[in-house]
Amino acid sequence: MAGSLIERTLRVLETLSSEPDGIPLQRLAERLEIPKSAAHRICNELGRQGYVRQETRTGHYRLSTRLIALGFRYLGSTGASDVLQPILDRLADETGELVRLGVIEGDRQTWIAKAQGTRTGLRYDPDMGREAPLRYTASGQAWLASLDDQAALALLERQGHHNPEHFGPNAPRTDNELLDRLALARERGYTCCVDSSALGTSAFGAVIRHPMQGHTIGVISVAGPSVRLTEDRMHELAPKLLQAVEELSQCSQASQLFSE
Repeated sequence: MAGSLIERTLRVLETLSSEPDGIPLQRLAERLEIPKSAAHRICNELGRQGYVRQETRTGHYRLSTRLIALGFRYLGSTGASDVLQPILDRLADETGELVRLGVIEGDRQTWIAKAQGTRTGLRYDPDMGREAPLRYTASGQAWLASLDDQAALALLERQGHHNPEHFGPNAPRTDNELLDRLALARERGYTCCVDSSALGTSAFGAVIRHPMQGHTIGVISVAGPSVRLTEDRMHELAPKLLQAVEELSQCSQASQLFSE
């Protein structure tokens, strides 16, 4: 796959972000479909700048903490921690489950903050900072449900196709099945998914809208093990989620994290 040097460099960083144990240079080049020599030059320069390091024992390339520090510095400068985190913490305490906040930029919804309600027993705690799949996650379906059907399907197409093997058993396999779920979410004001993103997990979510202009600026979701977070339990907790959504909407303009 061709691309400019900047595009290739960004794709190297994105790939390394999902490889905590590092990745061999040959595999990195194959995954990005670029020559091994090009991957080597990019990794060497990123290493020289302090963003990538090479493991002495394995020779694998991995991200350094410098990029992570930049992310935390940015979040701190936006005021997100001071303004938004207390709302997430309260919702996590009220539900006893994992609460995640996603922001929307262009065609992407990215999870950027979380609060964990449970301290013992089963926990659902996925990686943060990655783009949320739209078709089979509660947060993704919440964003799609905020659009009309045509716009939702167009956004889904732009995100690209995911391997169905990565879906849970209850994930919508067809567009018609997905649209039926989006219609139900619009009636309720929130999505509700059981064994959709993965077997044994449940989640429900709702969008955060701009307090004056009304467009969607983010998504908040609550997720946990399906043996505990049943569908009835999600409906019971939904008012607390919607209350948090309203508060986050009103507080969003105090943080530069949300785009206009």
